[in-house]
Amino acid sequence: MSAPIGQIAWVYTGELADTVAFYRDVLGLSVARDAGAAVILETAPGAFIGVCRAFADRVVQPEGGMITILVDGIGAVDAWYARIVAAGAPTRGAPERLDRFAIYSFFCMDPNGYAIEVQTFLDGRTLPTT
Repeated sequence: MSAPIGQIAWVYTGELADTVAFYRDVLGLSVARDAGAAVILETAPGAFIGVCRAFADRVVQPEGGMITILVDGIGAVDAWYARIVAAGAPTRGAPERLDRFAIYSFFCMDPNGYAIEVQTFLDGRTLPTT
């Protein structure tokens, strides 16, 4: 079996254009692939968020899930927060330290109610990249 080459987290929407605009223009993600009814945006090399128009059993269902975007350092989290607030996107409050998890982060919401966390690790470690 071959090793994975990437990962896509999918969110579903009834309003594709507004949702893609949020991920592209507010979060600043690059469009990696546009298939018309679905758009894939890159968060980091090999990591993507896919936005798709809801259909069949694929429904807008944000409860209980979230997407975390990792950035490098407290200053980066603060800069993302300032950008998102300036764009008028709803947040759950200012960035804060969560010593229990050794992170500094904040949450914003996409147009469908999906929670997006922007986070950095405070212990100097990062996730392994193989």
